[in-house]
Amino acid sequence: MADYPHPLIAREGWPFVAGSLAAALLVWWGAGLAWSAPLWLVAIFVVQFFRDPPRAVPAQANAVLAPADGRIVKVEDARDPYTARDALLISVFMNVFNVHSNRSPVDATVQRVEYSAGKFINADLDKASTENERNAMVLQLDSGERITVVQVAGLIARRILCYVKAGDRLARGQRYGFIRFGSRVDVYLPRTARPRVAVGDKVYATETILAEL
Repeated sequence: MADYPHPLIAREGWPFVAGSLAAALLVWWGAGLAWSAPLWLVAIFVVQFFRDPPRAVPAQANAVLAPADGRIVKVEDARDPYTARDALLISVFMNVFNVHSNRSPVDATVQRVEYSAGKFINADLDKASTENERNAMVLQLDSGERITVVQVAGLIARRILCYVKAGDRLARGQRYGFIRFGSRVDVYLPRTARPRVAVGDKVYATETILAEL
């Protein structure tokens, strides 16, 4: 996996930011500020969507960190379809105003990455976990425990990006992927994990502790 110096604007957004700013400037120069105002609003939205600020990593050794910014929509017992085991499922829903950079919740080795094509229904719905386009990453901790992190596309999202493969080593808080324009991340934890969040809570990638192992 190739890493890169951490930008304030995610590299995935550079073409979108450049294009929206160029369009706003061209209309401004050609037709004036009034005509270009809607395009400046679009440019501002694009910049805020692709912002990617650095995050502080909690020092707590047994913490499972949030892999994404957003709102908790699930904390429940479930079946992890990628490891065929009972698990604690915590789901984070990201709207278009959240940071969409995805980060590793733990120090671990990537055991498997599995992409599944699918639909693009509202990621806030339960069936999005099994019917939408998604990309699952099974992580194995040094203790032998496994955690599954699933990037789920949403109603508007049309591109899941994952930059890791089996055998890669990830550090807590390390950037591993991105989902464009609204989505969700499901985290399947061992049943013995103790949740530190509840449905409705706002969380921030890396900085919020989802659970304790």
